[in-house]
Amino acid sequence: MNKKIRNIRKKLSNPRIRRRLKIALSVWFGGIILGVLFKVVYDIGYFDAQSLKSAENAELPTTNPVLTMESAQHIVSGALKEDPNNPNTIVDQIVNNNRNLSTIIIENNKIKKIAWIIDLRLFFTCELYNDEGYNLNEGIEHQYNINRDNFNRGEQ
Repeated sequence: MNKKIRNIRKKLSNPRIRRRLKIALSVWFGGIILGVLFKVVYDIGYFDAQSLKSAENAELPTTNPVLTMESAQHIVSGALKEDPNNPNTIVDQIVNNNRNLSTIIIENNKIKKIAWIIDLRLFFTCELYNDEGYNLNEGIEHQYNINRDNFNRGEQ
C-alpha cells in the first residue's frame, strides 16, 4: 500500500502531469459552475414566467359578462351616435344572450329590426348568414312575427 502511494507521488511530481491535472480540474470545475449558472438562470426565468401567468389569471374576470337591456341600449346608442339619455333607436328585446354573438330586436319609428352585438362591443343590423348559407335574420323575423315589409312602411 505504501508503495502505491509513493508511486502516485512520484508521478504527480512530474511538471507535465501536474499541468495536465490542473487543466483537467479547471475544465471540470468550470463545467460544474456553468451548469449551476444555467440552472439558476432557468429557475429565475421560470419563476418570473409563473408569476406573470398568475398575474394574468388574476386579471381575468371571475364571472362571464352578460348582455342586459341597459348595456345593449348603451352599445346601440354609442354605435348610432345617439344621445344615451334620449335615444331614437330603442332596444326592444334580447333574443339570444350569448357572450360572443347576441341577437337583439331594435325599434326606430315603429320599425322593428334584428340587430347583432359581437363580443359585447360591435353592433350591426345587416343580414347574417351561417356557414351553410342560411339567412339567420329571416328565421328570427319569422319566429318573432317581424314582417320584412315593416322595414319600409314603419308598421308592425
